[in-house]
Amino acid sequence: MSFIAPILPSNAPFSPLQRAWLDGYLAGLFGDDPAASPGHRIAATQQPNSPARENEDFPWHDPTLPLDERLALADARPLQQQLMAAMGQLDCGQCGYLCRSYAEAIAQGAETQLTRCVPGGKATSRALKELLAGIGNPAPRSPPASAVSPGVSSAAAPAPRPGEPLPARLMIARRLNRDGSEKDTRHVVLADEAGALSYQVGDSLGVVARNCPELVAAIIERLGATPDTPVLSPDGVERPLLDALSQFCEIRRPSDQAIEVLSSRAHDLDESRILQAMAEGYPGIGPDDPDLLDLLETFPSARPPLSELVSALDPLQPRLYSIASSPKAASGEIHLTVAAVRYDKRARRRTGVASTFLCDRTIPGAPVPVFVHPSENFRLAASDRPVIMIGPGTGVAPFRAFLQERRATGARGRNWLFFGNPRRQTDFLFEDELTGYCRDGLLTRFDAAFSRDQDHKIYVQHRLLEHAAELWAWLEDGAHLYVCGDAERMARDVDRGLAYIVAKQGRMDSAAAKSYLARLAAEGRYQKDVY
Repeated sequence: MSFIAPILPSNAPFSPLQRAWLDGYLAGLFGDDPAASPGHRIAATQQPNSPARENEDFPWHDPTLPLDERLALADARPLQQQLMAAMGQLDCGQCGYLCRSYAEAIAQGAETQLTRCVPGGKATSRALKELLAGIGNPAPRSPPASAVSPGVSSAAAPAPRPGEPLPARLMIARRLNRDGSEKDTRHVVLADEAGALSYQVGDSLGVVARNCPELVAAIIERLGATPDTPVLSPDGVERPLLDALSQFCEIRRPSDQAIEVLSSRAHDLDESRILQAMAEGYPGIGPDDPDLLDLLETFPSARPPLSELVSALDPLQPRLYSIASSPKAASGEIHLTVAAVRYDKRARRRTGVASTFLCDRTIPGAPVPVFVHPSENFRLAASDRPVIMIGPGTGVAPFRAFLQERRATGARGRNWLFFGNPRRQTDFLFEDELTGYCRDGLLTRFDAAFSRDQDHKIYVQHRLLEHAAELWAWLEDGAHLYVCGDAERMARDVDRGLAYIVAKQGRMDSAAAKSYLARLAAEGRYQKDVY
């Protein structure tokens, strides 16, 4: 006798996405096949090419949700979807995959590197390990394919890219912050002299950077090696140690495999145990957030053969930046907004790989290998639609591109920008340009939140709440919402603020407000470029 699974009543306080997920879970939980798990039953109802799979919105892969909440939402899903829930961003491309294809490659055993998710970092790699440990590591179906670009694996189904990186030329890296600012944000302009870098507003630019030469030199010295010593690189190619560490190895965040190699070769038993615990992801073990030099200095008895160590490092991944220009306004150029990362830790200067490559280590006129990463889920609305853009700090980058595009095309839709940074006097990025857009009417509304210009801190989410009634009116008039910036704090707080505004202004409860925002997202009217 067949069994009809229970379904949620129509008045249950859940969004359509939550309802679909829970109905599927109940169907699996109460199905009539006792041998199958709920996750397997759900998977069996969706064939690989079914419309249900193609149109799924993956509510458990929202980077504004905490990791534990994403994992809880995906708990009864198939393994590859649980793996995807552990990943820290929406298809940023830095791993060389889409999130979905990376998760599928891991689940199938075609990809064994669990540290590729740059935004997720150690938390994601630890979660991936724990998920795989629950089922036993899958047997590899096939070895990873060759690289699609230096340091980027194309195993399984990588994120689509228009061929190999192409040489652009650095024109300027002008500081946007004024004297006295604690930040160093640069307006980077790259020339596309060959005309081969076609892009749309909303896309990102991948920068194939090199590691800091001072850090590389210190590592080679600590290893007691010479720069020209031949070693096996992570991509399987033998090359001089200097070239391998400079261009092909992730030395800022050593892979768990490399830490395990150090552990296996450490002569000191205590050092070996600590390194093994670090490789297994135990929090609070060993130095916090170490680079390769930290490990070599902290664990001097760990000296594996050079090729064994270097080949176990992850490939150096390109870094992605939201494009801050419209090709209609900046023909032959690509503009970026780059925050230079520099800080001191354990009595040593630390720097960002790509940010200081662009801001400090590349002179004007020098080539910069780049590629365009299309962002199909972050597209500017039709020219007659109103848009609301929320982009503090470097998150303003794609909205500068949106505004340039709308001016160049004569778009009639209204534009509202929320921008934030610490201080108006020193941190008002693109001030002349944005205030000019206000004067000539391109920006219908502009609201800034300079958090440290008063005793109490004010952020963009506070500005949203101050203008709740008008924001609601714009949404009801068909406005598209865009958020760009930090996923961990800003985007999460903005999402909560928007849900509160929708509930209050729309006179609905919390569940209905969340459903409203979910519907906007499903319609392409609520888009995020967060990291």
